[in-house]
Amino acid sequence: MKALGFEQPFNLGEGNHFKAYDIDLPQPRDTEILVKVNSISVNPVDTKQRQLPVSHSPRILGFDAVGIVESIGKNVSMFKEGDRVFYSGSPIQHGSNAEYQLIDEQLVAHAPENVSDEQAASLPLTGITASETLFDCFNISERSKDNEGKSILIINGAGGVGSIATQIAHHYGLQVITTASRDETKKWCYDMGADIVINHKKDLKQQISQQGIEEVDYIFCTFNTDMYYETMIDLIRPRGHIATIVAFNEKQDLNLLKSKSISFSHEFMFARPVHQTRDMIKHHDYLKDIAIKIEQGVYQPTTTKVIEGLTVDNLYKAHQILESHTMIGKLVINI
Repeated sequence: MKALGFEQPFNLGEGNHFKAYDIDLPQPRDTEILVKVNSISVNPVDTKQRQLPVSHSPRILGFDAVGIVESIGKNVSMFKEGDRVFYSGSPIQHGSNAEYQLIDEQLVAHAPENVSDEQAASLPLTGITASETLFDCFNISERSKDNEGKSILIINGAGGVGSIATQIAHHYGLQVITTASRDETKKWCYDMGADIVINHKKDLKQQISQQGIEEVDYIFCTFNTDMYYETMIDLIRPRGHIATIVAFNEKQDLNLLKSKSISFSHEFMFARPVHQTRDMIKHHDYLKDIAIKIEQGVYQPTTTKVIEGLTVDNLYKAHQILESHTMIGKLVINI
């Protein structure tokens, strides 16, 4: 089968070091399924993983995928050949930048039936990330009325994670505040369900105060934690909760969290598959719930750009677009 990968970590300024490889078609074992991949999404995590050391060459990236189950392992119980599925995979295995991929069934769900492959491909990684943040980290209630009167600030609301996090938070009754600066990103945030959109290039505290809000219950940072660290501490309510998906690049003073008794979480949606946790099935559960709500029209896919054909040039172009930090929603490549 054809797969795209690389042999050494590289920056895009060094040129295109992606290569096409012809590798053996893997066979599923135990609870694995073999998926014929139709569409993939490229995420910021792909660009970061591309720059990490390569332990086994070639490194085949790719997380989000939609495809058809080609064959199943002997202990698979949730899927059969011919099922259309979607998932986000794991960084400790070959990824979805390939014609076929092996994946454990616990990380997979049936794809929503009412949207195309390229639309469904926008949902797994960001949907799981947002769900884990809201339900596992913030412990918001699944009963919307229990969340009424509570607010969340989502930094970078027009990004892939921010787009679906806004929809989920809105559906479950939170007042949603997001950041965006351009007219098109502001509109996108409102379309996703934001109640208030503030400009990240201006003073966040002042803008929120102008809305009659002094502090928020939750803050979800999806862009540059170092930049927003002290601002988030200033904005959060006492005993509130801050979560981020962006690692610190600088040393920060955790003692600043003490006076308000602030909870702080690093959300990493691959923690469950990387560490093979006992509750790894949560990926399946969250994806199943997202698929149901897509079919019900509660949530909408966030695909905004589609590239046709999985080639080394197209993959390089996709990474360039992601690293420009101008994407609204999600970028998808149809295989």
